[in-house]
Amino acid sequence: MISVFANSSLNLKYIMSKKEIQSVEYGLEKIFEGAQDFLPLLGTDYVEFYVGNAKQAAHFYKTAFGFQSYAYKGLETGSRDSVSYVLKQDKIRLVLTTPLNSKSPINDHIVKHGDGVKVVALWVDDATKSYEETTKRGAKSYMEPTVEKDEFGEVVRSGIYTYGETVHMFVERKNYKGTFMPGFVEWKSDYNPEPTGLKFIDHMVGNVGWNEMNTWVKWYEDVMGFVNFLSFDDKQIHTEYSALMSKVMSNGNGRIKFPINEPAEGKKRSQIEEYLDFYEGPGVQHIAVATDDIIKTVADLRSRGIEFLSTPPEEYYNAVPGRLEEHSHELREDIEALKKLGIMIDADEEGYLLQIFTKPLEDRPTLFFEIIQRMGAKGFGAGNFKALFESIEREQELRGTL
Repeated sequence: MISVFANSSLNLKYIMSKKEIQSVEYGLEKIFEGAQDFLPLLGTDYVEFYVGNAKQAAHFYKTAFGFQSYAYKGLETGSRDSVSYVLKQDKIRLVLTTPLNSKSPINDHIVKHGDGVKVVALWVDDATKSYEETTKRGAKSYMEPTVEKDEFGEVVRSGIYTYGETVHMFVERKNYKGTFMPGFVEWKSDYNPEPTGLKFIDHMVGNVGWNEMNTWVKWYEDVMGFVNFLSFDDKQIHTEYSALMSKVMSNGNGRIKFPINEPAEGKKRSQIEEYLDFYEGPGVQHIAVATDDIIKTVADLRSRGIEFLSTPPEEYYNAVPGRLEEHSHELREDIEALKKLGIMIDADEEGYLLQIFTKPLEDRPTLFFEIIQRMGAKGFGAGNFKALFESIEREQELRGTL
Protein backbone atom coordinates (compact mmCIF):
# COMPACT_ATOMS: atom_id res chain seq x y z
CA MET A 1 0.00 0.00 0.00
CA ILE A 2 1.16 3.53 -0.80
CA SER A 3 1.02 6.01 2.02
CA VAL A 4 2.03 9.43 3.25
CA PHE A 5 3.49 10.65 6.50
CA ALA A 6 3.84 14.00 8.24
CA ASN A 7 7.35 15.41 7.94
CA SER A 8 6.84 18.92 9.32
CA SER A 9 4.29 21.09 11.08
CA LEU A 10 3.28 22.64 7.76
CA ASN A 11 3.52 19.99 5.10
CA LEU A 12 2.96 16.31 4.46
CA LYS A 13 5.33 14.39 2.23
CA TYR A 14 4.16 11.88 -0.36
CA ILE A 15 6.18 8.64 -0.38
CA MET A 16 6.25 6.43 -3.45
CA SER A 17 9.32 4.70 -4.85
CA LYS A 18 9.81 4.20 -8.56
CA LYS A 19 9.39 0.47 -8.07
CA GLU A 20 6.09 1.03 -6.27
CA ILE A 21 4.88 3.34 -9.04
CA GLN A 22 5.74 0.76 -11.68
CA SER A 23 3.94 -1.88 -9.62
CA VAL A 24 0.82 0.29 -9.37
CA GLU A 25 0.90 1.07 -13.09
CA TYR A 26 1.33 -2.60 -13.94
CA GLY A 27 -1.50 -3.57 -11.61
CA LEU A 28 -3.87 -0.98 -13.02
CA GLU A 29 -3.09 -2.13 -16.55
CA LYS A 30 -3.39 -5.85 -15.81
CA ILE A 31 -6.23 -6.08 -13.33
CA PHE A 32 -8.92 -6.29 -16.01
CA GLU A 33 -7.19 -8.83 -18.21
CA GLY A 34 -8.87 -12.17 -18.71
CA ALA A 35 -11.82 -13.11 -16.51
CA GLN A 36 -11.69 -9.93 -14.41
CA ASP A 37 -12.26 -7.62 -17.37
CA PHE A 38 -15.99 -7.32 -16.69
CA LEU A 39 -16.38 -3.52 -16.75
CA PRO A 40 -14.10 -1.77 -19.24
CA LEU A 41 -14.58 2.01 -18.98
CA LEU A 42 -13.54 4.34 -21.79
CA GLY A 43 -13.76 7.58 -19.81
CA THR A 44 -16.15 10.10 -18.26
CA ASP A 45 -19.06 10.78 -20.62
CA TYR A 46 -20.79 13.62 -18.75
CA VAL A 47 -21.64 14.93 -15.30
CA GLU A 48 -25.27 15.91 -14.67
CA PHE A 49 -26.27 18.46 -12.04
CA TYR A 50 -29.80 18.86 -10.70
CA VAL A 51 -30.26 22.61 -10.25
CA GLY A 52 -33.01 25.05 -9.39
CA ASN A 53 -32.64 27.14 -12.56
CA ALA A 54 -30.73 25.49 -15.41
CA LYS A 55 -30.87 28.54 -17.68
CA GLN A 56 -29.16 30.74 -15.12
CA ALA A 57 -26.73 28.00 -14.03
CA ALA A 58 -25.70 27.54 -17.68
CA HIS A 59 -25.01 31.26 -17.97
CA PHE A 60 -22.80 31.06 -14.86
CA TYR A 61 -20.71 28.12 -16.10
CA LYS A 62 -20.32 29.75 -19.50
CA THR A 63 -19.38 33.16 -18.13
CA ALA A 64 -17.23 32.08 -15.20
CA PHE A 65 -15.61 28.85 -16.45
CA GLY A 66 -15.65 29.32 -20.22
CA PHE A 67 -17.95 26.44 -21.13
CA GLN A 68 -19.63 26.56 -24.55
CA SER A 69 -23.24 25.99 -25.59
CA TYR A 70 -23.59 22.43 -26.90
CA ALA A 71 -27.04 20.80 -26.64
CA TYR A 72 -30.53 21.48 -25.29
CA LYS A 73 -33.66 19.56 -24.29
CA GLY A 74 -36.85 21.28 -23.14
CA LEU A 75 -40.41 22.21 -24.01
CA GLU A 76 -39.38 23.07 -27.58
CA THR A 77 -38.05 19.54 -28.10
CA GLY A 78 -41.03 17.79 -26.51
CA SER A 79 -39.73 17.38 -22.96
CA ARG A 80 -42.66 18.26 -20.69
CA ASP A 81 -41.23 17.55 -17.23
CA SER A 82 -37.65 18.85 -17.30
CA VAL A 83 -35.20 21.02 -19.21
CA SER A 84 -31.49 20.32 -19.72
CA TYR A 85 -28.67 22.47 -21.01
CA VAL A 86 -25.46 20.71 -22.07
CA LEU A 87 -22.19 22.65 -21.87
CA LYS A 88 -18.86 21.59 -23.34
CA GLN A 89 -15.21 22.55 -22.93
CA ASP A 90 -12.67 20.30 -24.63
CA LYS A 91 -13.50 16.78 -23.31
CA ILE A 92 -15.70 17.98 -20.40
CA ARG A 93 -19.50 17.85 -20.73
CA LEU A 94 -21.78 19.23 -18.02
CA VAL A 95 -25.54 18.66 -18.10
CA LEU A 96 -27.65 21.10 -16.07
CA THR A 97 -31.19 19.83 -15.45
CA THR A 98 -34.20 21.58 -13.88
CA PRO A 99 -37.74 20.27 -13.28
CA LEU A 100 -40.63 22.00 -15.03
CA ASN A 101 -43.31 21.23 -12.46
CA SER A 102 -43.70 20.58 -8.76
CA LYS A 103 -44.49 16.88 -9.25
CA SER A 104 -41.09 16.04 -10.72
CA PRO A 105 -38.92 13.84 -8.47
CA ILE A 106 -36.03 16.12 -9.41
CA ASN A 107 -37.59 18.65 -7.02
CA ASP A 108 -37.14 16.28 -4.09
CA HIS A 109 -33.43 16.04 -4.84
CA ILE A 110 -33.03 19.83 -5.05
CA VAL A 111 -35.06 20.49 -1.90
CA LYS A 112 -32.94 18.04 0.09
CA HIS A 113 -29.48 18.62 -1.36
CA GLY A 114 -29.60 21.98 -3.10
CA ASP A 115 -27.87 22.19 -6.49
CA GLY A 116 -25.53 19.23 -6.84
CA VAL A 117 -24.26 16.30 -8.88
CA LYS A 118 -26.85 13.61 -9.57
CA VAL A 119 -25.24 11.59 -12.39
CA VAL A 120 -21.62 10.66 -13.05
CA ALA A 121 -21.94 9.13 -16.52
CA LEU A 122 -19.31 6.67 -17.70
CA TRP A 123 -18.57 6.01 -21.37
CA VAL A 124 -18.69 2.30 -22.19
CA ASP A 125 -18.74 0.09 -25.25
CA ASP A 126 -21.68 -2.00 -24.02
CA ALA A 127 -24.18 -0.40 -21.61
CA THR A 128 -26.29 -3.57 -21.36
CA LYS A 129 -23.36 -5.75 -20.33
CA SER A 130 -22.13 -3.06 -17.90
CA TYR A 131 -25.55 -3.06 -16.22
CA GLU A 132 -25.76 -6.84 -16.06
CA GLU A 133 -22.25 -7.26 -14.66
CA THR A 134 -22.68 -4.62 -11.93
CA THR A 135 -26.21 -5.51 -10.84
CA LYS A 136 -25.38 -9.20 -10.52
CA ARG A 137 -22.53 -8.14 -8.23
CA GLY A 138 -24.88 -6.24 -5.94
CA ALA A 139 -25.49 -2.82 -7.50
CA LYS A 140 -28.92 -1.27 -7.00
CA SER A 141 -30.60 -0.54 -10.32
CA TYR A 142 -31.38 3.06 -11.29
CA MET A 143 -32.31 2.49 -14.94
CA GLU A 144 -32.47 -0.74 -16.92
CA PRO A 145 -30.76 -0.72 -20.33
CA THR A 146 -32.73 1.67 -22.54
CA VAL A 147 -32.28 2.31 -26.26
CA GLU A 148 -32.86 5.93 -27.29
CA LYS A 149 -33.15 6.60 -31.05
CA ASP A 150 -33.48 9.44 -33.53
CA GLU A 151 -32.48 10.05 -37.15
CA PHE A 152 -28.79 10.16 -36.15
CA GLY A 153 -28.68 6.70 -34.64
CA GLU A 154 -29.07 5.31 -31.15
CA VAL A 155 -27.62 5.63 -27.66
CA VAL A 156 -27.98 2.89 -25.06
CA ARG A 157 -27.97 3.92 -21.40
CA SER A 158 -28.30 2.07 -18.12
CA GLY A 159 -27.68 3.17 -14.54
CA ILE A 160 -26.90 2.07 -11.00
CA TYR A 161 -26.88 3.86 -7.65
CA THR A 162 -23.64 4.54 -5.81
CA TYR A 163 -23.23 6.45 -2.48
CA GLY A 164 -26.21 8.52 -1.34
CA GLU A 165 -28.55 9.35 -4.23
CA THR A 166 -25.69 9.64 -6.72
CA VAL A 167 -25.95 7.59 -9.92
CA HIS A 168 -23.46 6.04 -12.32
CA MET A 169 -24.94 6.00 -15.81
CA PHE A 170 -23.37 3.74 -18.42
CA VAL A 171 -23.49 5.40 -21.85
CA GLU A 172 -22.95 3.48 -25.10
CA ARG A 173 -22.80 5.85 -28.07
CA LYS A 174 -20.82 3.99 -30.75
CA ASN A 175 -23.90 3.97 -33.03
CA TYR A 176 -24.77 7.65 -32.66
CA LYS A 177 -23.71 10.56 -34.89
CA GLY A 178 -25.93 13.36 -33.59
CA THR A 179 -25.45 16.12 -31.00
CA PHE A 180 -25.05 14.59 -27.55
CA MET A 181 -27.93 12.06 -27.62
CA PRO A 182 -31.53 11.53 -28.82
CA GLY A 183 -34.00 14.01 -27.36
CA PHE A 184 -31.48 16.85 -27.56
CA VAL A 185 -30.92 19.40 -30.28
CA GLU A 186 -27.88 21.52 -30.99
CA TRP A 187 -27.87 24.58 -28.74
CA LYS A 188 -26.86 27.60 -30.77
CA SER A 189 -26.04 30.77 -28.86
CA ASP A 190 -24.54 34.14 -29.75
CA TYR A 191 -22.94 34.20 -26.30
CA ASN A 192 -19.98 31.85 -26.02
CA PRO A 193 -17.15 33.33 -23.92
CA GLU A 194 -13.62 32.11 -24.60
CA PRO A 195 -12.65 28.81 -22.90
CA THR A 196 -10.41 29.02 -19.84
CA GLY A 197 -8.19 26.08 -20.78
CA LEU A 198 -10.04 23.29 -18.97
CA LYS A 199 -9.30 19.97 -20.71
CA PHE A 200 -10.83 16.93 -19.01
CA ILE A 201 -12.00 15.57 -15.66
CA ASP A 202 -8.99 14.32 -13.70
CA HIS A 203 -10.95 12.83 -10.78
CA MET A 204 -14.14 13.26 -8.74
CA VAL A 205 -14.30 13.06 -4.95
CA GLY A 206 -17.20 11.67 -2.94
CA ASN A 207 -17.98 12.36 0.72
CA VAL A 208 -19.65 9.59 2.72
CA GLY A 209 -20.78 9.34 6.33
CA TRP A 210 -19.06 8.15 9.48
CA ASN A 211 -17.49 4.68 9.11
CA GLU A 212 -18.84 4.31 5.56
CA MET A 213 -15.62 4.75 3.56
CA ASN A 214 -14.53 1.12 3.69
CA THR A 215 -18.06 -0.02 2.80
CA TRP A 216 -17.93 2.00 -0.42
CA VAL A 217 -14.33 1.02 -1.13
CA LYS A 218 -15.46 -2.61 -1.03
CA TRP A 219 -18.49 -1.72 -3.20
CA TYR A 220 -16.26 -0.23 -5.90
CA GLU A 221 -13.96 -3.24 -5.67
CA ASP A 222 -16.71 -5.86 -5.80
CA VAL A 223 -19.30 -4.17 -8.03
CA MET A 224 -17.12 -2.24 -10.48
CA GLY A 225 -13.75 -3.98 -10.26
CA PHE A 226 -11.89 -0.87 -9.09
CA VAL A 227 -8.68 -1.00 -7.05
CA ASN A 228 -7.73 1.06 -3.99
CA PHE A 229 -4.31 2.42 -4.93
CA LEU A 230 -3.88 5.25 -2.43
CA SER A 231 -4.95 5.54 1.22
CA PHE A 232 -4.74 8.38 3.74
CA ASP A 233 -5.85 8.16 7.36
CA ASP A 234 -6.59 10.72 10.09
CA LYS A 235 -2.98 10.58 11.31
CA GLN A 236 -1.89 11.81 7.89
CA ILE A 237 -4.75 14.20 7.04
CA HIS A 238 -5.32 16.43 10.03
CA THR A 239 -4.88 19.92 11.41
CA GLU A 240 -5.08 21.18 14.97
CA TYR A 241 -8.88 21.12 14.74
CA SER A 242 -10.14 18.49 12.30
CA ALA A 243 -9.30 15.32 10.42
CA LEU A 244 -10.56 13.04 7.68
CA MET A 245 -9.76 9.74 5.99
CA SER A 246 -9.61 9.07 2.27
CA LYS A 247 -9.08 6.19 -0.15
CA VAL A 248 -8.57 6.61 -3.89
CA MET A 249 -10.35 4.13 -6.17
CA SER A 250 -9.38 3.66 -9.81
CA ASN A 251 -10.53 1.53 -12.69
CA GLY A 252 -8.04 -0.69 -14.50
CA ASN A 253 -6.85 1.75 -17.17
CA GLY A 254 -6.64 4.64 -14.69
CA ARG A 255 -9.03 6.86 -16.66
CA ILE A 256 -11.60 6.96 -13.85
CA LYS A 257 -10.45 7.93 -10.35
CA PHE A 258 -12.85 8.33 -7.42
CA PRO A 259 -11.33 9.32 -4.05
CA ILE A 260 -13.78 8.61 -1.20
CA ASN A 261 -13.66 10.66 2.03
CA GLU A 262 -15.18 10.11 5.44
CA PRO A 263 -14.94 12.31 8.53
CA ALA A 264 -12.68 11.50 11.48
CA GLU A 265 -12.73 12.64 15.11
CA GLY A 266 -11.20 16.06 15.78
CA LYS A 267 -11.50 18.99 18.15
CA LYS A 268 -13.92 20.72 15.80
CA ARG A 269 -16.14 19.92 12.83
CA SER A 270 -14.29 18.89 9.68
CA GLN A 271 -15.01 19.99 6.12
CA ILE A 272 -16.52 16.53 5.49
CA GLU A 273 -18.97 16.93 8.37
CA GLU A 274 -19.90 20.40 7.11
CA TYR A 275 -20.59 18.97 3.64
CA LEU A 276 -22.69 16.09 5.00
CA ASP A 277 -24.71 18.49 7.16
CA PHE A 278 -25.54 20.90 4.34
CA TYR A 279 -25.86 18.39 1.51
CA GLU A 280 -27.90 16.25 3.92
CA GLY A 281 -26.14 13.05 3.00
CA PRO A 282 -23.32 11.57 0.91
CA GLY A 283 -22.53 13.07 -2.48
CA VAL A 284 -19.92 14.43 -4.87
CA GLN A 285 -17.75 16.92 -2.99
CA HIS A 286 -15.62 18.23 -5.82
CA ILE A 287 -14.71 17.81 -9.47
CA ALA A 288 -11.04 18.11 -10.40
CA VAL A 289 -10.53 19.46 -13.92
CA ALA A 290 -7.19 19.44 -15.71
CA THR A 291 -5.44 22.28 -17.52
CA ASP A 292 -2.16 22.58 -19.43
CA ASP A 293 -1.47 26.10 -18.11
CA ILE A 294 -2.76 26.58 -14.59
CA ILE A 295 -1.39 30.11 -14.21
CA LYS A 296 -3.29 31.32 -17.27
CA THR A 297 -6.42 29.34 -16.37
CA VAL A 298 -6.57 30.53 -12.76
CA ALA A 299 -5.83 34.15 -13.69
CA ASP A 300 -8.66 33.97 -16.24
CA LEU A 301 -11.07 32.36 -13.76
CA ARG A 302 -10.27 35.00 -11.12
CA SER A 303 -10.94 37.76 -13.64
CA ARG A 304 -14.36 36.20 -14.33
CA GLY A 305 -15.36 36.20 -10.66
CA ILE A 306 -14.41 32.71 -9.47
CA GLU A 307 -13.29 32.80 -5.85
CA PHE A 308 -10.57 30.49 -4.58
CA LEU A 309 -9.54 29.43 -1.10
CA SER A 310 -7.12 31.76 0.67
CA THR A 311 -3.44 31.73 -0.30
CA PRO A 312 -1.13 29.57 1.86
CA PRO A 313 1.29 31.52 4.11
CA GLU A 314 4.71 32.81 3.02
CA GLU A 315 6.58 29.92 4.64
CA TYR A 316 4.65 27.46 2.44
CA TYR A 317 6.21 28.95 -0.71
CA ASN A 318 9.62 29.34 0.92
CA ALA A 319 9.62 25.57 1.48
CA VAL A 320 8.70 24.69 -2.13
CA PRO A 321 12.25 24.05 -3.48
CA GLY A 322 13.00 21.64 -0.64
CA ARG A 323 9.70 19.82 -1.04
CA LEU A 324 10.22 19.37 -4.80
CA GLU A 325 13.68 17.88 -4.12
CA GLU A 326 15.04 16.38 -7.36
CA HIS A 327 12.21 17.99 -9.35
CA SER A 328 13.05 21.55 -8.26
CA HIS A 329 15.08 22.12 -11.42
CA GLU A 330 12.09 20.98 -13.53
CA LEU A 331 9.73 23.65 -12.19
CA ARG A 332 8.77 25.76 -15.21
CA GLU A 333 6.48 28.12 -13.34
CA ASP A 334 7.60 31.20 -11.42
CA ILE A 335 7.02 30.68 -7.69
CA GLU A 336 6.06 34.34 -7.23
CA ALA A 337 3.38 33.96 -9.90
CA LEU A 338 2.06 30.83 -8.19
CA LYS A 339 2.07 32.59 -4.80
CA LYS A 340 0.20 35.58 -6.21
CA LEU A 341 -2.59 33.33 -7.43
CA GLY A 342 -2.54 30.96 -4.43
CA ILE A 343 -1.62 27.90 -6.51
CA MET A 344 -0.13 25.01 -4.50
CA ILE A 345 2.70 22.68 -5.52
CA ASP A 346 3.53 19.08 -4.67
CA ALA A 347 5.74 16.31 -6.05
CA ASP A 348 6.24 12.57 -6.15
CA GLU A 349 8.84 10.30 -7.77
CA GLU A 350 7.46 10.93 -11.25
CA GLY A 351 7.21 14.71 -11.27
CA TYR A 352 5.26 17.56 -9.74
CA LEU A 353 1.72 18.89 -9.83
CA LEU A 354 0.04 22.26 -9.37
CA GLN A 355 -3.44 22.62 -7.89
CA ILE A 356 -5.93 25.10 -6.46
CA PHE A 357 -9.46 24.81 -5.09
CA THR A 358 -12.42 27.12 -5.56
CA LYS A 359 -14.70 28.17 -2.76
CA PRO A 360 -18.09 26.39 -2.82
CA LEU A 361 -19.98 27.18 -6.02
CA GLU A 362 -23.40 26.98 -4.36
CA ASP A 363 -24.90 28.93 -1.46
CA ARG A 364 -24.70 25.74 0.59
CA PRO A 365 -21.02 24.99 1.41
CA THR A 366 -21.00 21.80 -0.63
CA LEU A 367 -19.74 21.39 -4.22
CA PHE A 368 -16.49 22.99 -5.39
CA PHE A 369 -14.00 22.60 -8.24
CA GLU A 370 -10.30 21.78 -8.22
CA ILE A 371 -8.03 23.03 -11.00
CA ILE A 372 -5.03 20.73 -11.50
CA GLN A 373 -2.00 20.58 -13.78
CA ARG A 374 0.09 17.42 -13.70
CA MET A 375 3.74 17.65 -14.68
CA GLY A 376 4.37 13.93 -14.38
CA ALA A 377 3.08 13.46 -10.83
CA LYS A 378 0.50 10.73 -10.28
CA GLY A 379 -0.53 11.65 -6.72
CA PHE A 380 -3.21 13.96 -5.33
CA GLY A 381 -1.18 16.67 -3.62
CA ALA A 382 -0.55 14.95 -0.29
CA GLY A 383 2.08 17.57 0.56
CA ASN A 384 -0.62 20.23 0.29
CA PHE A 385 -3.18 18.61 2.57
CA LYS A 386 -2.35 20.53 5.73
CA ALA A 387 -2.16 23.93 4.03
CA LEU A 388 -5.36 23.19 2.10
CA PHE A 389 -7.37 22.08 5.11
CA GLU A 390 -6.21 25.04 7.18
CA SER A 391 -7.46 27.29 4.38
CA ILE A 392 -10.80 25.47 4.35
CA GLU A 393 -11.04 25.82 8.13
CA ARG A 394 -10.57 29.59 7.81
CA GLU A 395 -13.60 29.64 5.53
CA GLN A 396 -15.56 27.40 7.92
CA GLU A 397 -14.76 29.77 10.76
CA LEU A 398 -16.18 32.69 8.76
CA ARG A 399 -19.33 30.65 8.12
CA GLY A 400 -19.59 29.64 11.78
CA THR A 401 -19.49 25.94 10.89
CA LEU A 402 -16.05 24.90 12.24
